[in-house]
Amino acid sequence: MAMAPRKPRNREILFDSVIALVFILVACVDLCDGATVVDVYRLIQYDMSGVPFGSRLASLNHHAASLHFSPHADLSRTVLLIPLRELNMSFVQGIGFEVGLVHKIFSFENKGGVGSNHDDGNKDPLKNVLAELEQILIHTNLPGWLAGLKTDGDSHQLPTIAIVASYDTFGAAPALSVGSDSNGSGIVALLEVARLFSLLYSNPKTRGQYNLLFGLTSGGPYNYNGTRKWLQSFDQRLRESIDYAICLDSIGSWENELWIHVSKPPENAFIKQIMEDFSSVAEDLGFQVNLKHKKINISNSRVAWEHEQFSRLRVTAATLSELSTAPELLESTGGLIDGRQFVNEAAIVRSVKLIAESLAKHIYGHQGKNVQIFADNSNLAVNPSYVRSWLDILSRTPRVAPFLSKDDPFITALKKELEDHTDEVHLQREVLDGMFTFYDSTTAKLNIYQNFA
Repeated sequence: MAMAPRKPRNREILFDSVIALVFILVACVDLCDGATVVDVYRLIQYDMSGVPFGSRLASLNHHAASLHFSPHADLSRTVLLIPLRELNMSFVQGIGFEVGLVHKIFSFENKGGVGSNHDDGNKDPLKNVLAELEQILIHTNLPGWLAGLKTDGDSHQLPTIAIVASYDTFGAAPALSVGSDSNGSGIVALLEVARLFSLLYSNPKTRGQYNLLFGLTSGGPYNYNGTRKWLQSFDQRLRESIDYAICLDSIGSWENELWIHVSKPPENAFIKQIMEDFSSVAEDLGFQVNLKHKKINISNSRVAWEHEQFSRLRVTAATLSELSTAPELLESTGGLIDGRQFVNEAAIVRSVKLIAESLAKHIYGHQGKNVQIFADNSNLAVNPSYVRSWLDILSRTPRVAPFLSKDDPFITALKKELEDHTDEVHLQREVLDGMFTFYDSTTAKLNIYQNFA
C-alpha cells in the first residue's frame, strides 16, 4: 500500500518557522525600539514676585553615553549619564559642559497616555498647559486641643501652652523633598508629645490646669505664612490666654546641644521660665540648651523662625532647634540631602523627653523638684517605635505645599493621628496671596533608546 504524500507536514513546518521568525522579529523590534524606561524628577520651577526661578521648559533628544568614553570621543550633542557619586567637578570644569540632575524631560502627555520627547514647534498648546499647571499656594493647618481641668467655681479661662511644628518642605526636586530632619523631626516630636499628654489628660487626677494647643502648620519654607494665617484666625481671648508657644524645628540631627531662639529679651519673665525649665531638664538628661535672642524687625515682613510670627502678635514664643543660626529663605527646608539616613532617631527621642518634661514642670509646678513624669520603662515613657515609624513615613513622603492636594493621603493621615490624641482637630485651609507661583508636575518617565546599527 502506497503511503500518502507528506507535503502538508512540510507546509506545517514551514508555517511554524515563519511564525517563529515573526515573533523573533517582533521581539527584536521591541528591543531596538525602547531599551529602558526610568523615573526622572523635575527640578523645581517657580516665580517669586514675578521673577522666574528654577528649571524652564526644555526638550531632550540626544545620544546618550556613559562616563567610560574614549579620550578622543566627540561629545557634542551627547548626554552623559553619570552616577552622582562618580561625578568629579574638575572633570566637569575641564570639558566645560552643563551639569544637571536627571529631571523632568518635558514630554507633556496627552490623555491617551502617549508621550513625546521632542518639540513639534507648536507653542500654543504649551502656553495652555502652563496656564493650567500654575499653582495657587494653598496652606492647610491642623490644630488639635487638649482641655485643662478647671476647679469648681473657677470662672477664669485656663492658660494655654501651644506646641507647634511646620510640616511642609521645599527642595530642588519637589518629588524628592522629604525633609526627614527639616521638619520631619519636629512633626514626629509634636505627635509623640501629644500622645504622652493625652495619656495624662485622659485622667482627671493627672490633667493639668493648662490647655494644650497643638498646631501642625503649613507654609514653613514660605515665611511661615500658614502660621501667620492660623494665628490671625484666633480670637483675642484665646490669643491672650497663651502663656507661651514652643515651636519645633530640625531636632533630629544633634549630639550635645540644642538652641532656644527667642525674640523677647531674656529678662522677660516667661522667657526666663522657659529657659530655666528646659535647662534643668537638659542637665538631667546629660546635654546643654543654649539661649539665643534676636529682635524682630517689625518693618520687615521676613521672619527667620516660626516663633517670630507669634512675637509679631505679642505672644511669647520660642523655637527649639539644633541650628544655632536661622537659615536663609528657602534654605534648610527639606532638600535632597535631608533624608532618613542623616537623622538620628535617638536624638528625636531625647528631644521629646526634653520637651515633655519641661512642659510638665511648668504645668504641674515641679520647678526645683527632681520629678520625672515620663520616666523610662514607665507607661508614660517615650515610645521609640512610635518615633521610628512616623519618621520612616515622613522620610518617604514629599511635602512641598503646592503639590499637596486638598485630600492628600498624607494630610488625611496626619489629621487622623492628631485626632487619636487630641480634640477639636480640623483642617484650616487658606489661599495665600503670596509672592510665589509654582508650576507642575514633579515626575516623569525618561525613554532611553538603544541603537543597534
